[in-house]
Amino acid sequence: MKNIRSEVLAGKTLLGTWLNLGSSITAEICGLAGFDWVCLDLEHGAGDQESLVHQLQALEHTPAAPLVRVAWNDAPRIKRALDLGPSGCIIPYVSSEEEARAAVQGMRYPPEGVRGVAKMNRAARFGQTFDAYFREANESLLTVVQIETEAAVNAAEAIAAVEGVDVLFIGPLDLSTNLGVMGHYEHPRFLEALSRVEAAAERAGKAMGILMTEAEALPRFIEKGYQLLALGSDGGMVAAGARRILEALRQSA
Repeated sequence: MKNIRSEVLAGKTLLGTWLNLGSSITAEICGLAGFDWVCLDLEHGAGDQESLVHQLQALEHTPAAPLVRVAWNDAPRIKRALDLGPSGCIIPYVSSEEEARAAVQGMRYPPEGVRGVAKMNRAARFGQTFDAYFREANESLLTVVQIETEAAVNAAEAIAAVEGVDVLFIGPLDLSTNLGVMGHYEHPRFLEALSRVEAAAERAGKAMGILMTEAEALPRFIEKGYQLLALGSDGGMVAAGARRILEALRQSA
């Protein structure tokens, strides 16, 4: 397991991308490209629990730390993902202090949480390193909660204050949609929401993250203290590449 949590807690800026195809091949390609981390998306991506293990195996020999976005803030879903050995989880639609506490509980073994204990899983190398994994997991796994609703913005200070929440991660499309300004990322309502969450994270000493819509925004987010930054997806890369190739063929015809 790659301990990306220690890097986040040390204040390092980490660059990543989304994996939404459920493909071990594109996961390996993106991992070998040199990203610091990748998000294996079980919420909106095409993959499932079975394809997840193949993607994690493909990423094993690459520099990229795998984070799994589970489909919902649900302890069994979190447990199933963690047992396959990622570096942490991204948990969507966390809108209250209670939901943030539930996310942390799902990420951690007792007595700090409610994660079920099993030795014969990939995370513990099928029992070979269980003792060390059990001892270190609660402090090594990164817990990322997504801020995607107006309620989450209003509760940002309480969410950020929850022990065990490491990163408050903005989901721009969901947040802008729930604010009534879908896709308008320069709208005053959206920018005000960002400022409120950023201030809450700073006061609590927590990291911020975001899925950016353009690379040009990177310096601005770094200046504001964002550490977990992502751009694009494997599906988007394939689609954009296909369009470029077709356009080149048409221009040469």
